[in-house]
Amino acid sequence: MIKTPMTIAEALRWATQHMTLSETPKLDAEVLLAHTIKRDRTYLFTWADRILEPLQQERFEQLVQRRKLGTPVAHLVGQREFWSLPLTVNDSTLIPRPDTEVLVEQALNLPMPSAATVLDLGTGTGAIALALKSSRPQWQVWAVDKMAAAVALAQQNAQTLKLSISITQSDWFDALEPQQKFDLIVSNPPYIDANDPHLAQGDVRFEPKSALVAANNGLADIETIIQGSKQYLRSEGWLLIEHGWTQAAAVRELMQQAQFKAVTSIRDYANLERVTMGQWSTTDGQ
Repeated sequence: MIKTPMTIAEALRWATQHMTLSETPKLDAEVLLAHTIKRDRTYLFTWADRILEPLQQERFEQLVQRRKLGTPVAHLVGQREFWSLPLTVNDSTLIPRPDTEVLVEQALNLPMPSAATVLDLGTGTGAIALALKSSRPQWQVWAVDKMAAAVALAQQNAQTLKLSISITQSDWFDALEPQQKFDLIVSNPPYIDANDPHLAQGDVRFEPKSALVAANNGLADIETIIQGSKQYLRSEGWLLIEHGWTQAAAVRELMQQAQFKAVTSIRDYANLERVTMGQWSTTDGQ
């Protein structure tokens, strides 16, 4: 540990140089230091010559050391922003990714009833459900997750953000009433193959494998959702699923085989096919 007192600017330079394995060392340093001194990132540049208090410096150095070992920044600060919403995160579920906002955008662009009923499957932090509710307060949003810890986390985020959604523990559709119907079903399910080398890299090393990995080359849960959605979607309702960038063709085929119509894939911010959507029609599908 460094014993010499550091200014904010010096602390940022030191941390950036030390977090060599991070893809975004400068940003990581800024987020961690802002969290440590309980200020926003703008403060770091406005008061760059301010000397850190000894306890602040010690705490910051500890966070940098943990980041060097790979601990995600979101876990270190306990929060990740998604759709401009500050979400509490922990190691019980996935850290929300920016690419998932593509799914939210597509959902909001669909023609929906003014008081649409929406189901978010495998909600995790509640990111998708809360983003939709924040943008469409009149929508009735349900969210489910198999893991009790994830349900508790999503409920905590909903309470903190004062957004009223219904959150239930359920293994996909199991806890739903058979007669429940939705205008829109969305999901970011596990879709990584168990043998994918990326599971040993980056932030995913610190996230639960149950929220990442699916059988059948990562498609097992996606197929379960596609088949199950047919019972719970209203006629002309939509299903939107996030998936891996190499899986779009397979997911489209699964939807088409299940007799969804208007099946199409949407590209993420890296121009990779990330979300596939389809519309259910009881006239055509049953």
